[in-house]
Amino acid sequence: MRAVFLDYGTVAVDGDLDPARLRAVLPELAIHEATADAEVDARIAGVPIVLTNTSRLTRARIEANPALELIALTATGTNNVDLEAARAHGVAVCNIADYCTASVVQHVFAVLLALTHRVREYDRALKAGGWEHGEEPAFPVRELAGRTLGIVGFGTLGRGVARVAECFGMTVRVAARAGSLPGPGRFALEALLPEVDVLSLHCPITPATRHLIGARELALMKQDAVLINTARGALVDAAALAQALRSRRLGGAAIDVLEEEPPLHGNPLLAPDLTTLIVTPHSAWSAREARQRALDELAENVAAFLRGEQRHRVV
Repeated sequence: MRAVFLDYGTVAVDGDLDPARLRAVLPELAIHEATADAEVDARIAGVPIVLTNTSRLTRARIEANPALELIALTATGTNNVDLEAARAHGVAVCNIADYCTASVVQHVFAVLLALTHRVREYDRALKAGGWEHGEEPAFPVRELAGRTLGIVGFGTLGRGVARVAECFGMTVRVAARAGSLPGPGRFALEALLPEVDVLSLHCPITPATRHLIGARELALMKQDAVLINTARGALVDAAALAQALRSRRLGGAAIDVLEEEPPLHGNPLLAPDLTTLIVTPHSAWSAREARQRALDELAENVAAFLRGEQRHRVV
C-alpha cells in the first residue's frame, strides 16, 4: 500500500534514527524530510496512508483525497488534523502516547536545576572574567529538598515528574482537574498556588485550561516560585508571565511550548530582558531514544491498522 511520510526530519535528526520497522510495514513508503504547506496537496494525492508529525491535514485536504484511509501521527497531539472531517469521510487517525516520558521528565529537572542552582548566571559571570580578577560571583542558590512541587495534570508525565521530585526530597501536591471539585489528594488550583515553590504543567489544552495560568494566578504564587510548562503553550498567558518576570513578581520560569509554534508573529516571552526565563523550542520530548520509540510506535500503529485492528485510534 502506498504511503508518504511528510516531515520525517521533524523526528529524525541527521539520520540518527532507524526506520527499518516502518519500512518493513510499508515497503512503498516515500519519506520526505520536510514538506512545505504548499506541497502537501500534491504529495498526499491518491495516497492511502499519510504519516506526519506537524503537517496540517485540513478538511479540504481530506475531502480532496478519496483514497485516504489512515492518518498516522508521530505525536500525541492531534490539533493539526481535522478530526471531524476524518470521521465524516471514514479516515482513521491514530496518535502515539507514553513514548517521551523519560525525556520530558529529564527536561523538567534540567531547567529546574538550571534556574535554582543559577547555572547560567555562574557560567556567564565566570566567562566574563570576574573570578580571575578577584570578583567571585555570588548568586543565591536554593535546594530542592523540602520545597513543594505543584503538578497540574497527573497523567503519565505528571506522575513521572512526581516520582523524581520525591527523590529530591520535595513534597508533591496535585491540582484538581480544571472545572472539577477537589477530592482526596487533589487541591483547588487557587489553594495550591500560594503553597508551591515550583509549578509544573502537564495537562492538555481545552476551553477550561486555556490561559489557566494568567495574571491572577501568577499573583497568587510566591515571589521566588518557578513555573515550568512542557505541555501546551496556551495554558499560560504569555504577556502576563512576561510582566510577572520583568517585575520580579516570580522567581523564574522555563517554557518549552508557545501558543504559536514556531512563533512567526513574535511572543512576549522572547524578549531579551527576561533573564530569569528559559525558553526552548518544544524540545523536551526530543531525546534520541524517545524519537526512536515514536518511530517504532508509528510502525506498530500502521501494522495494526493493516491487520484491521484499532491501536491508539482517536478516530
